[in-house]
Amino acid sequence: MYLKKVEGPRAVTLPDGSVLSRADLPPADIARWVASRKLAVVNGITFGLISRSEAMRTYGLSDEELDSWIRAARKRGKNGLKVTKYREK
Repeated sequence: MYLKKVEGPRAVTLPDGSVLSRADLPPADIARWVASRKLAVVNGITFGLISRSEAMRTYGLSDEELDSWIRAARKRGKNGLKVTKYREK
């Protein structure tokens, strides 16, 4: 088995005890962003699996788009990353 040399860790442990690895990140040519894929990228950046600049370059994200994902994930978790508008109750 061949492992590609990468900068930084290959996997990180999240606060809930689960492990996020580079294999869990979406592919670079992703066409459809769903909440779980956005959350994987946000968690990858937050816990040091992938750098912010590497994520922006790999996925073609702007600063504003990535910042909005991070804010939404912090505020509402995975549900905050869904495309449908979140209704306040």
